[in-house]
Amino acid sequence: MTSWQRAIAATIFILCIWQGVIWATGLPRFILPPPTSVAETLWVNRALILEHAAITMTEIIIGLILGAILGGISAILLAASPLALALARPMLVFSQAIPVFALAPLLTLWLGFGLGSKIVMALIIIYFPITSAFFDALMRTNPDWLNLARVMGASSTRIMWHIRIPAALPGFATGLRLAAVYAPIGAIIGEWVGASKGLGYLMLLANGRAKTELLFAALLVLAILTVILHAIINKICEVTLDKKTIQ
Repeated sequence: MTSWQRAIAATIFILCIWQGVIWATGLPRFILPPPTSVAETLWVNRALILEHAAITMTEIIIGLILGAILGGISAILLAASPLALALARPMLVFSQAIPVFALAPLLTLWLGFGLGSKIVMALIIIYFPITSAFFDALMRTNPDWLNLARVMGASSTRIMWHIRIPAALPGFATGLRLAAVYAPIGAIIGEWVGASKGLGYLMLLANGRAKTELLFAALLVLAILTVILHAIINKICEVTLDKKTIQ
């Protein structure tokens, strides 16, 4: 069974459970609408949902790119400098102890209701997983390779660039895969706190007007986009790592 066949089978299974819960419990539509009603709402409001989805995906992709760049650079600096590690790593851990919901209002206050605050929110959420995964991989480089390079007179910069970073790319790929799942969370939280566009804003709007079908439709589109984004990132990572292995 291929990955697409497994995905289709899992989707059908979830839809059957969803409809079965409605039949078994008799929940009203405003609490749990049936899948057919959500699908109809999705089709009728497809233009509206796609407009808001484009905004959310823009926030997610920009945040993901920035997070990958900043996380990768930070991990390399931490691995290369014991002083940077001693100073910065405790601050990174402390930053993760602050609830993201507490930061969202501040970011909205500082950066406004536009894309900026949502991009930064996504960046904050994905920065630590990428940095942590890549840093751990850099620190686990085969010591025999490092010793051989030092015996041959390689500088620390050349060791980092030609040995440690290539060997740590699987760890960086792991961080990216996690980031692809976490980035939408940051964007949606930012939209919930303050936004005029985006799927998060549309969900709040639908909830306030008791349009449960529209809320579920927006949530479904967000889930599908997240799965697609994760699949794309995973494919890119696999292709890149395969090329590095061949080289």
